[in-house]
Amino acid sequence: MLKASMKRVEITPPEGLELAGYPHYPRYNEGCHDPLYAACMYISNGTEEICMVTLDLLFFSKRHVAEVRRLTEEKTGIPGRHIMISCSHTHSGPWASGRLDVESLEAGKEQPREYVESLISKITDMISEAKREAFDAAFGYGTAVCGAESGVGGNRRIPGGPHDPLASVMAVKDASGTVRGAIINYTLHPSFIHEWSNVCSADYPCYVKRQFEELEPGAVTGFAQGTSGNQSSRYYRHGESFDEAERVGRTIGKAAHRALQNAEWSDDIDIAAVSAELKIELRDFGTEEELRAKVAADEAVYRDLYSRYGQSEKREEYYLWQNANLKLLGSEDQLGYVLMRKRGVKIELLGDEDPAEIQVFRLGGLCVIGIPGEIFVEYGLYMKAVAGFGTVIVNELSNGCLPGYMYTPESLVTGGYETDTSMLSEEFGMKMTDTAVRLARGLR
Repeated sequence: MLKASMKRVEITPPEGLELAGYPHYPRYNEGCHDPLYAACMYISNGTEEICMVTLDLLFFSKRHVAEVRRLTEEKTGIPGRHIMISCSHTHSGPWASGRLDVESLEAGKEQPREYVESLISKITDMISEAKREAFDAAFGYGTAVCGAESGVGGNRRIPGGPHDPLASVMAVKDASGTVRGAIINYTLHPSFIHEWSNVCSADYPCYVKRQFEELEPGAVTGFAQGTSGNQSSRYYRHGESFDEAERVGRTIGKAAHRALQNAEWSDDIDIAAVSAELKIELRDFGTEEELRAKVAADEAVYRDLYSRYGQSEKREEYYLWQNANLKLLGSEDQLGYVLMRKRGVKIELLGDEDPAEIQVFRLGGLCVIGIPGEIFVEYGLYMKAVAGFGTVIVNELSNGCLPGYMYTPESLVTGGYETDTSMLSEEFGMKMTDTAVRLARGLR
């Protein structure tokens, strides 16, 4: 018989802390639209035990993950390597990692140390409580389709391009059959709430969880982000608002509940965990002179498009200047990276995360892959296709973050914000993917 539990703790920051997600537009917390949470699912089969934690945060540094694991192992005996900590990637929460934007690096901005220390303590206590309060349980998992055809989101680089349409759910229920907790995974940037907002919010995952809990009273839910490096609502939303975040979140929440209705349940499963580390590989951006010329060219294009379409209410014209703006931000960041490294400025988002960790759990017939950083959906679809399990869930931004996106070589040719802001080499995404697949196939 399995032992399991699901716990949750609020991690909303105090007012005044800088909000992450749109670093080129500094914002400071003026309040809370909806609380941010950490959630924890604990499962033990009597021989092995694992813990999956979800955080309503943009990033959570590998350095902080290591501290949570150390403290938790001391307090509970749960092996640190059996703890996976994943972020929802909300763009309306506080910083809990190093930074990559040039403005912040030049200004010497740091993480909110007091908040991070409190966060580590809360997560550790939550895991300890989850193990202490574990009950006789069954574990279930399933998927349901909720893709671009549902009007929620898809590929943000290419309208109609590759996307992952699956809402995935992992759940535990007690001996009476009551669902006590679930972790929902979906592949979509939480960016309905943009730089105009100065309040904390989990964005659409708030409504995913709220909808699911309304359909399963008594359940505690967490949200983990899929491989959404190039996935957003950009070409699919009806606007940028809390109402739109709710529409999309509730649509996904209903799909997650459908997945639960078709879930495979068992009170006796094999549990295994493996991990590996991968040295972070950086790209060569070129010379300072070349990058200054690139910035000048991108700025000219952006200013021209903004002068023509900056006040337009037509979405297709908004995309023209906004995409050019993102490209300019990317080239400015490239120049900034070169200048920072030339001056010997420490980049925490590189130094604190190297080497990157890839972690894989086997839970019966389910494979859960945790990778750090943001990765393009093509890699996620590949992992799901060839990992060797009937159901595979990939949680990006797990156990750390990375200095930029893991993009495809094809996307590097066409360029854009994701490729232009990334410090990573074009081969790194495939190396990460191959490592994850090797680990997963070894657990079959």
